Amino acid sequence: MTSNEIYMHQALKKAWQYQLRTYPNPAVGCLILYRDEMVALEAHQKAGTSHAEVLAFLSAYENMSQTKIDFDRFDAQKAHTFLLRLEKNFFSECVVYVTLEPCSHVGKTPSCASLLSHLKPKKVVIATLDPIEGHDGGINLLKEQDLELTVGVCQKEALELLEPFLIWQKRAFVLFKIAQTSNGKIGGGYLSSKESLTHVHQLRAVCSKMIIGGNTVRVDRPTLDCRFTQDTAPDIIIYSKEDNLDRSIPLFTVPNREVQILDKLDFSKSSFILVEGGEGMLNALKDEIDWLLQYQTPKLSSHSSHYDIDLDLRFLHQEKKGIDLMLWSSLI
Repeated sequence: MTSNEIYMHQALKKAWQYQLRTYPNPAVGCLILYRDEMVALEAHQKAGTSHAEVLAFLSAYENMSQTKIDFDRFDAQKAHTFLLRLEKNFFSECVVYVTLEPCSHVGKTPSCASLLSHLKPKKVVIATLDPIEGHDGGINLLKEQDLELTVGVCQKEALELLEPFLIWQKRAFVLFKIAQTSNGKIGGGYLSSKESLTHVHQLRAVCSKMIIGGNTVRVDRPTLDCRFTQDTAPDIIIYSKEDNLDRSIPLFTVPNREVQILDKLDFSKSSFILVEGGEGMLNALKDEIDWLLQYQTPKLSSHSSHYDIDLDLRFLHQEKKGIDLMLWSSLI
């Protein structure tokens, strides 16, 4: 593995920490070296806030100058203004690694490509060009400044990271969430660590809709809110052939949420759909699901409940959430 690949893997790993939480933006990571020393490793965290490159330059500034910034680093306008006012060539000895071509367009945040063109780092290493027409062009701005560029480092891994973003440009991206023991049991109360539960609630907070099966609602009587993050609860679709549900359960009493009961589902609209459910839901939607997210707790259980289904998966990424192992997989 080359040094470029080692550093890019670190940027990719950082971006995975915020996978889907940036909806409708892509997950992006950025690492900055100064005189061969890593001075920043950041990722885009939430749509409408500073992008990965901006957060990384701010962290690099703090480490290089030993001075803390005194404004909200997630305020993209303030961050760009601050960086553009730094003395010329402040970052001229820096090498920037970014998992996606810096954006050229101006939306809720200014252009990162324009920022890099002004800051003029020593070199920019990019994992993959932006595959969305209209979002590309950032590299051309960098070329105009005669910056040293390397493109295509860990491109396969970068495109895997981008897969949800590419899918929801055309239709719904569907994620099925599973919590289970190390021997595949799914019953017996909460199975996940607080860190895993918090992560689930972070995904609930940004998804377009959350789907759950009617049987799960009848048996578990869930709330499906975001109490671990204090965010707004997601709108709910209950997939059920019969509308015989108890409207007094917590799920129906959460303020400012829409709850629909449908016996047919439409995944044609561009969106991020989060599905939670048991074997019945997994079987019913297996042809619609794009990715599986598993939280596996280090415990063996004799409980009878499990997913009795045959599915081929391709592992994409794994990390720890508290004591749990979190696995991202795509369905083959």
